[in-house]
Amino acid sequence: MLRRKQRIRTQIHQLVDASLFALSFWLAYWLRSDPVIVASLHLDRVKPLGEYFLLLLILVLAAPLLLETQGFYNRPMLSPRTRMLWLLFRGCCLTALAVVVAGFLLRLSLPRWTVFLFASSSFALLWAKEELMRVALHSQVAQAQYRRRFILVGTRDELALMRQDTAHVQGEIEVIALLDLDETPVSHLVELLHEFAVNGVIVSARRTYFEAVEAVIRACEIEGVEVWLLADFFKTQISRTSLDEWHGKPMLVFRSTPETCWQRELKKLMDFALSALLLLVASLPMGFLVLLVKLSSPGPAFFRQQRAGLNGRPFTMYKFRTLASTAEQLQQELAALTEPTSPAFKGAQTLRVTAVGRFLRKSNLDELPQLINVLRGEMSLVGPRPLPVDEVQRFDDLAHRRRLSVKPGLTCLWTVRKRNRVGGFREWVRLDLEYIDTWSLSLDVAILLRTIPVVLRGTGAN
Repeated sequence: MLRRKQRIRTQIHQLVDASLFALSFWLAYWLRSDPVIVASLHLDRVKPLGEYFLLLLILVLAAPLLLETQGFYNRPMLSPRTRMLWLLFRGCCLTALAVVVAGFLLRLSLPRWTVFLFASSSFALLWAKEELMRVALHSQVAQAQYRRRFILVGTRDELALMRQDTAHVQGEIEVIALLDLDETPVSHLVELLHEFAVNGVIVSARRTYFEAVEAVIRACEIEGVEVWLLADFFKTQISRTSLDEWHGKPMLVFRSTPETCWQRELKKLMDFALSALLLLVASLPMGFLVLLVKLSSPGPAFFRQQRAGLNGRPFTMYKFRTLASTAEQLQQELAALTEPTSPAFKGAQTLRVTAVGRFLRKSNLDELPQLINVLRGEMSLVGPRPLPVDEVQRFDDLAHRRRLSVKPGLTCLWTVRKRNRVGGFREWVRLDLEYIDTWSLSLDVAILLRTIPVVLRGTGAN
C-alpha cells in the first residue's frame, strides 16, 4: 500500500479510536456514579462530569498516539488476532496509566474503579471495532471496494520480481495483466486499458527503458489512470528511500537515519522541555556543586571540551571539573579513547581526582551541566555519546561516522546495556547504530527510564 494511503487510513482509525476512548471514559464515569451502584457498594460520590473535561480532552489527544507507539497502526489490517490483542492490551494499559498521571497533575481525584472500568471498556470497545473491521473486510462488498486492479509493466525479469512483491498484498492488489517491454510495444498498453477496468499501472524502471516508461506515463495520462513508478534504480544496503518535492519537481531521497516525522518533532520538544525543567529544579544544587568544585582545588568549575555533534559539527560540551586541573582532565579524556578494550570515557584510573570529583563521578553529577547543551540544541537527552573532535577525525572505519547522523545524547543504549562491561569501541558503535536504525520515541522513553536506576546505582559516568 502507498504510504500516503496508509497514513490517511491510520488517521481515520485514530479518529475513531479517540472517539471510542472518550465513550469508554463516559461509560466508566456513568457506571461509577450510578446511584444504585454507589449505594449498594457503599462508594463515595464522584465529582460532576464537567470537572473532568480537561482530562477527557487530554485523553482523546493522547490515546491514539500511545497506541501508535505500540505499533498498533503499523500492523497489517488482517494481522493475526493474537498480535492485535497484545498490542491493544499494551496500548490500553498505557492509556489508563496516562489518565492516572494526568489526573494527579491536574489534582483531580479519580476513583480507582473509574480507571479500571475505563481500561476494561476501552479494550472491549476497540476489540469489538477491530472484529467488525475484520468481518467487513472479508465480505464480498468490501473486497470489491478494497481491492485494486493493476497492470504490471516491465521487462521479463522485473515482472517476475513485481509478481513476488504483489503476492504479499494479494488482499489489496489484483494483477489483471502483464506487459513485457522486451516483447510487446507500449502501444499495446492502451488496448489493455480499454479491455480491463483497472485502477492503475505499476511500472518498473530498474533498467534503461526510460523512453518506454515515459510513453507509458503519457498513455495513462490521457486515459486518466494512475501510474506507480518503481524507482529502485540503484542498489542500496541500509538506506531507505522516500519521495519528496523540490521546487515542484519529484525528488527521491535516500536516507539511513530516522525520517522527519511527528515523533522527531516531539523528541525536540521533549528535549527542550525536560532540560529546561531539570535545569530549573537543579539550579540551586548546581550552584552548590560549583562552589564545592571551586573550593576543592584551584581552577574553573566547569570542564569544557570540543566534541563532535550532529554531522560532526563541533560544539563545546560542559562537565563539572573532577581533576586537579582541566589540562589533566583533558589529557585523561583523550587517553581513555586509545584503550582497545574499553569504550570512551571509561579510561585508566585517574591520578589526581579530587575528593569532590570522585563523588561527582560516582554519582554521575559531573554530567549535569550537559543539560545546558541539550537546552541549546547541541545535544539530545538520548543519543550516541559525543566523542572529541580529534578522535572522530582518526576513525579507521568510515562506517563509524554514521553515529554522527543524529544528535549526541546524555544517555544511550550502551549506557543501559554495557556501561560496566568490557565491550570494546566497536561494540559501543554497534549499539549506537542499532539505536539509529530502530529509533522511535518509545525507545527514547525506555532508555531514559532504564537510565534512572543506572544513575542511582552510581556506576560511574561516561
